[in-house]
Parts: sequence; C-alpha cells; structure tokens
Amino acid sequence: MNLSQLQSRKSLLFLLAIGNTVAFATWQVLLNNFVVERAAFSGEEIGILQSLREVPGFLAFTAIVVMIFVRQQTFAILSLLTLGIGTAITAFYPSALWLYFTTVIMSIGFHYLETLHNSLSLQWLSRDEAPRVLGQLLSVRAICNLIVLGSIYIYLMFYAANYLLIYLLAGGTAVLIGLFCWSAVPHFEDQVVQKKSLFLRRQYWLYYLLTFLAGARRQIFVVFAGFLMVEKFGFPIENVVLLTLVNAALTFWLAPKIGALISYIGERRALTLEYVGLVIVFVSYAFVDTIAVAVALYLLDHLFFAMAIAIKTYFQKIADPTDIAATSSISFTINHIAAVILPALLGFLWVINHSAVFLVGAGIALGSLILTQLIPDRPQQGQETRWIHWSAPPETSQLPD
Repeated sequence: MNLSQLQSRKSLLFLLAIGNTVAFATWQVLLNNFVVERAAFSGEEIGILQSLREVPGFLAFTAIVVMIFVRQQTFAILSLLTLGIGTAITAFYPSALWLYFTTVIMSIGFHYLETLHNSLSLQWLSRDEAPRVLGQLLSVRAICNLIVLGSIYIYLMFYAANYLLIYLLAGGTAVLIGLFCWSAVPHFEDQVVQKKSLFLRRQYWLYYLLTFLAGARRQIFVVFAGFLMVEKFGFPIENVVLLTLVNAALTFWLAPKIGALISYIGERRALTLEYVGLVIVFVSYAFVDTIAVAVALYLLDHLFFAMAIAIKTYFQKIADPTDIAATSSISFTINHIAAVILPALLGFLWVINHSAVFLVGAGIALGSLILTQLIPDRPQQGQETRWIHWSAPPETSQLPD
C-alpha cells in the first residue's frame, strides 16, 4: 500500500481504529494484573477507577461544543494523541491516585475518539456499505489485538512483566500514528454540514434507550468479567493475554461475517440473537465455579460485542444526516450514564456477593431484548419503531450548549 492509498476517508478511519486499539487494548489487558500486583487494588478501588474512566464518556456531549471551534477530523486526531499520552504514563507510579489521574487522561482521549470515529463513520459510509465496513473495522481492531498482544505474550514467556516499558511502547505507538494522520492525511471537507447544537429528538427515543442499556451491559463485562478471572480463579497475566488473543482471532474472523449478517437479516433479528445469548451468558457467570466454563463464557460474551454494529446502523437509517455528529456526541453520554454509576456501586455489591453483579447484567440484557422487538423490519425516517409511526414533523428538545 502506497501513501496515496492511505490518504482517503476510509483509510483514515482504519488508521484511527488501529491507533485506538494499540493503546487501549494494551492498557486494558494489563490493568487488572497491574493494579492487583503493584497497587494492591481490591474490588472497591477497581470499581472507583472504572467509574472515573467513564466520566469522560459521560461528558462526551461536550464534543459538539468543541466542534464549533475544531473540525471533526482534527479533533479525532488530537483525541488519539491524548489517548496515547495517557497510556504511556500509566505505570510511572503504582499508586491509586496516580492511576486515577492517568486513567482520566487516557479516557478523555479514548472517549472523544470513539465519539468522533462513530460520527465520521456514519457520515462517510453509505447505508449499504456501513454494516460491511464497520465489520471490517472491528476485524482490523482484532488483528491489531493479535499483533500487539501476541507480542506481549511472547515477551512474557521469557521475561517478567515490565509494565512501564509496555505502556510506554503502546502509548508511544498511538502518538506516532496520530502524528502521521495529522501530517500525511488530507483534511477532508464535511460532506454534510452538521448541526452544532445539542438536542434530543423524540423519534430517536428507542435508539437512546438501547444505547443506554448497551452501556450498562458493557460495563459489567469490561469491569467484572476480567476481574472475576483474576480474583476468583487466580488467572495469571500470561493467560489473560492469551485469552485476549483468542478473542481477537475469533473477532477477526467473525466480525466481517456479522456485518454481512446484519445486512441480510436486519437489525432487529441480529440484536435479538445478541441479547438472548447475553441473558444466558450472564446467568451462567453468576454461578460459574470452574475456570474452563468461565473462559468459555468470556469468549462468548466478547463475541456478542460485534452485534452492537446493529444499533449504529439502525440509527444511521432513521437519522437526519445533519443530526449525526450531535447525536453521536449525546449518545455517548447516554451510553455512559450507567457506566459512571454502575462500576462503583457494583464494586460494593461485588464485595457482598459477586453473583448478584452478573444477575443485574442478565436483567439489563433482558430489558434490551424486549426493546429490540420494537425495531421495524425496514427502519427509516418516519418509521423509527414498530410501536409508533411519527407522522408529525420531528420535534426537538434543545439542550444548553
């Protein structure tokens, strides 16, 4: 691939995804072992850290305010640079306060980048190609996981974990990719001028609810599924990395196929498959007592994340094209309302009974399953749900800038 092939909108989406994955995947896969081994974290501290990590996600709606002054593409690259810096400095001091601080820096970059990457993807990809390309983006993230975490795994086979070195290399790589995107990729003009104010539209209510519940469900997996492996079963860092590698290999193979499946069967059926599976997985998590079953559940749970493409493509089909940037920003805030609150609250519940944490997750998945049945066979503007057909002109609830 020559330089000119890297200077397209789609190539930029892939480069941003690669930089994001290199930094965040490394940060995440090492985190549980690092905080337990070097900072003596318990469930309470990890819950607080994960809640702090989600505060920038909760504030993602502020992205639309920044976009008044900074173009989306530039803002996305700056976010990648921030993510890289936050990752690079993570292991300088193994103390709770330092880890809380660096987590917030890393998270500001990560969540703004995720918001903007989602917005640019839905603007730059056609409705026909979106499920396929979004699946390919997941596949590229997965192959990055394989390369990066495979390198970590080989390193750990021969040497003790040097967390400072690994975090510096991962964060530094993300910074270099960001600098390349800034200097070598053209700054593209917006194809559709986006609204630069915050609003809630009543015809998007189902998308808002599904986004909210998806954020709650994701936090239970991200925070507590991995922590269960380390705390209850004593999973060593080498096996954590190996498990993540298996996840990446499965995602690399399946994600494009899941994108194609969503195009074929539609968003409602795809999300129904996801949430039925999640109810079973979370109930099983609550009572698992063998490491082999826990590993199988972890792999299944992770694979269901790819189905979340269907929520994005559902919104793309029902949205006014000029609403995408603002709604992407506010949807990330909606996604993180529960994410800010749940980890800390469930961290305390974990100390009492870890099974109850996963039963809460099963309840969230069940609620999502019920709401999913309201998605039409062919969602579009004016046909946002099966329950109500909005024939009146769209109403907007303005939020303060």
